[in-house]
Amino acid sequence: MMPKSDPRELSRRSFVLGASATMAMTAAPAAFSAPSPVSASAPLLDLSAVEAVARMSRGEMTAEHYAGALLGRCKALGSLNAFITLEPARVLDAARDCDRRRRAGEKPGPMFGLPIPIKDSVNTRDYPTTAGTPALRHFRPAQDAPVVGTLRAAGAIVMGKTNLHELSYGWTSDNHAFGAVHNPYDPTRIPGGSSGGTAVAIAAHMAPLGVAEDTQGSIRVPAALCGICGFRPTTGRYPTKGCVPISPLFDQVGPHARTVGDLALFDSVVVNEGHPLAPTSLHGVRIGVVRDYWFAGLDPEVERVTTLAIQRIKAAGAQIIETKLPDLQSLIDLTTDAVQNHDVSIALAQYLQEYGAGVSFADLVAQASDDIRATFRSTVMPGAPNAVSESVYAAAREVHLPALRRLYRDYFARTGVAAIVFPATMVAAPAIGEDVTVNIQGRKVRFDVAIARNISPGSTAGIPGLVLPAGVTAAGLPIGIEFDAPAGSDRALLTLGLSLQTALGPIQPPNLQMIHK
Repeated sequence: MMPKSDPRELSRRSFVLGASATMAMTAAPAAFSAPSPVSASAPLLDLSAVEAVARMSRGEMTAEHYAGALLGRCKALGSLNAFITLEPARVLDAARDCDRRRRAGEKPGPMFGLPIPIKDSVNTRDYPTTAGTPALRHFRPAQDAPVVGTLRAAGAIVMGKTNLHELSYGWTSDNHAFGAVHNPYDPTRIPGGSSGGTAVAIAAHMAPLGVAEDTQGSIRVPAALCGICGFRPTTGRYPTKGCVPISPLFDQVGPHARTVGDLALFDSVVVNEGHPLAPTSLHGVRIGVVRDYWFAGLDPEVERVTTLAIQRIKAAGAQIIETKLPDLQSLIDLTTDAVQNHDVSIALAQYLQEYGAGVSFADLVAQASDDIRATFRSTVMPGAPNAVSESVYAAAREVHLPALRRLYRDYFARTGVAAIVFPATMVAAPAIGEDVTVNIQGRKVRFDVAIARNISPGSTAGIPGLVLPAGVTAAGLPIGIEFDAPAGSDRALLTLGLSLQTALGPIQPPNLQMIHK
């Protein structure tokens, strides 16, 4: 595990970086400099992506005005440190261009004028792609990643590059190079990782829809801990070319949003699926619950919120099917870490060479922050004391991973459930720096177990997973629940998600006025 850092130093570094970002934005045009952006533009900031695009496409509001409102929120909440790179003048220029083209008669695309924050591990031609690591601080790819190119072609605007756990190798987004990302529900706590910056931008209404990335929970953990929606599709559904990799077997880009409708918009654009989705009745829909794995040892508040959420789903007509999934833990133990720790050195070296980063893998690690460097030298680098042997990797890839996929296929076929439901994490958001163990009812539980045990099976098996906000703890921290469905059933899961979000209802939002003050 990564060494615990001094929280006083993290707080100082993070808020200095946030203040620097705020000062940089004051030099930009004044279109977003309202006296109190947290409240003054609230109606615009509360729009979903679908609603915002519709209004801009009809000319009911300009893309420039909408972008200005979002940028105002970014400025007001700069201390959350959601962005590594944010250039308001560039965003506003792109928005004005959208307005000019609409007035000239050009047909708006499905994401017309929509500013979208992009995780800073996804290549963009006009912004650095740092992967949150010092060696890539000034790396500018020549081309967009295909997923970014598709979003732009649909009319979207790249809003900026969001902060993340360095090299995506962790779940805290406590980035020692660019500063910790802070949870908008409680800035002393983590937002989850690795896509913490994107999740915070969405949860804090800096944008309605953002690009994240998930190898082992990096979309779903931040969605759960920040009270938003996150969708990790079937592995391979969206292109991951031009994204800083960990393992081609597990890596998958995907969206964060506040509504399932916006997740569905993202999916329809990226896979060129024009058929709109509509919610359907939950009556008779079979939802699986496997208590002996996903519900074991939960924090009591997580268990309480999850139980109430499942009751609401049942009250909406769904059938809750209590089942078992034998051998799941052993198969995860034999596959998940072995594949990632083996593949990352190969995949990263190939990425650096293919995109002309001008740095070798060894130099990248040598310049990395202390926590990442220690992890890589322990488990990843050639000759590392805990490196994965080729025989262990071969067994993981050729024997145990196919067995895990069969286990899921057989389970869905045998039970007829549309999805499995479970709490995404065992605990609510821990404090920044609390990254070795967490306390659950007086027991010390390893941080990686508390955060990643529940999300690991789905991404390892490559099946789609949808996280929805379920409620908040007594302390006001959000809890997310995940729905995992059969491989390839992405549109069906999103359709189900539209109905599930209605049944679950809204959760208490973060108190952003307190952060602004």
